[in-house]
Amino acid sequence: MNKIVRTWPASALPQEVRDLFGADAQVKVTIEPVEAQAETPVDGRSWWERNKHIRRDYFKSAEEIDAYIAELRDEWSHRER
Repeated sequence: MNKIVRTWPASALPQEVRDLFGADAQVKVTIEPVEAQAETPVDGRSWWERNKHIRRDYFKSAEEIDAYIAELRDEWSHRER
């Protein structure tokens, strides 16, 4: 990775930076490339599309979900005793 470090007078820098340090200050400037981060995978598919095989499609309706939760509650209520 390339990296450049130089000492510059703040007066040579943009106004917004000069205001932070004062025009007569000496500042150390480090310049290095930013590693690009891919927003999407190389194959263009999202995480969900790539990992579809691990998704669970047990329930077909809200009633089935409610029944499953009720079964779990009953099971755990017996374990607490």
